Amino acid sequence: MNIQIQNVSVEYQRPILENIDLEIEAGEFVSIVGQTGCGKSTLLRLILGEQIPSRGRVLVGGKERTQPDPTCGYVPQKYSLFPDRTVLGNVTFGLNGRGARETALKMIQRTGLKESDAAKYPHQLSGGMQQRVAIAQALVMNPPVLLMDEAFSALDPGTRAGMQRLIKELWEESGTTIVFVTHNTREAAYLGTRVIALANRSIALDVSAPAEEELEHVFL
Repeated sequence: MNIQIQNVSVEYQRPILENIDLEIEAGEFVSIVGQTGCGKSTLLRLILGEQIPSRGRVLVGGKERTQPDPTCGYVPQKYSLFPDRTVLGNVTFGLNGRGARETALKMIQRTGLKESDAAKYPHQLSGGMQQRVAIAQALVMNPPVLLMDEAFSALDPGTRAGMQRLIKELWEESGTTIVFVTHNTREAAYLGTRVIALANRSIALDVSAPAEEELEHVFL
């Protein structure tokens, strides 16, 4: 599904986003970078349908976003797992019908976990494993759009590199449209087919996945 952000502004006590126009084609992997407070997470919440713009509109697949629904999967910075549910219980949450368990087990393994991990609880998992469960939880619903908000920022460098490879492989397999928010410019350039830099004055600069050394010098 494509995403259209049309002349969108968001204001609280001050402007957060101003007159943002952006179109993301179906199947793109778009990385969004920018300093804290420039509106990256707000932009994701608008696409998710969790927040409504002060002005303008956001469309996914041609339909205006007014509330969250299965169209968009979401992986937050902090794992949103249910502590009293096993890995399998977390991934099957929201799934209905016959075959839900088998579908969840396949997704658990697809994200690099073992079938034996399905019976574990979140407190028994490392940070990297918990993030894999969060990704499985989002992908098992087969969303046309996946939104990721600083999803790897709390991970150690080795685990982070592994998660970067994993999400890129999953994207190449599924063709899901991914919008990925990160502070890490190298991560943005490695993962994204396109990189959007949000400036503090709420300008969306399409830097079109430049070389990493060029991206380091974008003024945000």
